[in-house]
This record gives sequence, C-alpha cells and structure tokens, in this order.
Amino acid sequence: MMEHSILWLLAAVGIGLLGLSFRVFSPREVWLSFLLNAYISSLAGLIVSGAGMLAYPVRLFPKYTNDSVIFEYLLYPVVSVYVYGTSRRSGWKGIWMQCAAYTGVMTAVEILLEQHTDLIEYHAWKWEYSFVSMFVVTLAVRVMAGRLLKENG
Repeated sequence: MMEHSILWLLAAVGIGLLGLSFRVFSPREVWLSFLLNAYISSLAGLIVSGAGMLAYPVRLFPKYTNDSVIFEYLLYPVVSVYVYGTSRRSGWKGIWMQCAAYTGVMTAVEILLEQHTDLIEYHAWKWEYSFVSMFVVTLAVRVMAGRLLKENG
C-alpha cells in the first residue's frame, strides 16, 4: 500500500512540475524536450525490462504493457524539460555538469526506491548502468533539443 501512495505522489509531483514548466519555459522548449525524452526512454525501458534486467513488482497501471510508465512517460521527460531550461545559456561544461547533477539525483532516488520499496527490483542491473544510461539519454535529448530549437528559431 505504501508503494501505491509513493507512485501517486510521484505522479502528482510530475504533473505539477510539468504544469509549472509551461509557466517558466516556452511551450516549444517544453514539448520538444518532453517528447524527445519520452520517446527515447520508452524504447530503452522496453529493452531493459524486456530483457529481465529490471522488474517493477508494484505498478500503478499493472495492465499497461510498459512497466515503468510513470518514470518513462512523465517523471524523466519532465526532468529533461528542466535540464534544457536551466542549461539554455550554458556552455558544454555547464551542460555536462547539469546533466550529471540531474542524473545523479535520479539515480540516488532509484537506489533508495530499490532498497526500501517493492517499486523496482534489480536483476542483472546495477545503479551504475542507470547513471550512465540516463546521463547519455539526458545529454542526447539536451543536445538534440538545443539544435532543433536553434535551427527552427
């Protein structure tokens, strides 16, 4: 029961942060960063969970085909919006550092959830894989969004 409460809380936080992002950033920045990340992370999630490397024993939508729907389609894409928005005026070093910082926080939360709840279970997975894969995706989304928004004015 505690796990369902955590999932509902995370969903509410994600929706709240998404709504706030439209007040802080332009809709083009929000949608582009959000949708790019949701697309890439859903593909990666299907591969990792489909291979049995991770499991999600307690889910908010157990009949949904993707196990981590709140993370892949809401929370992580919202994080990409804020990564883009807070690093718009940064150089490469600043972008890398912000991607590492956001990814570090997400990895720390994942570790806590894996150790203290039934929301995530590592099988052939380690937190280091999460950090590296999320860092690469976060950086890729940030770079793609930056180039697309700059090119399309």
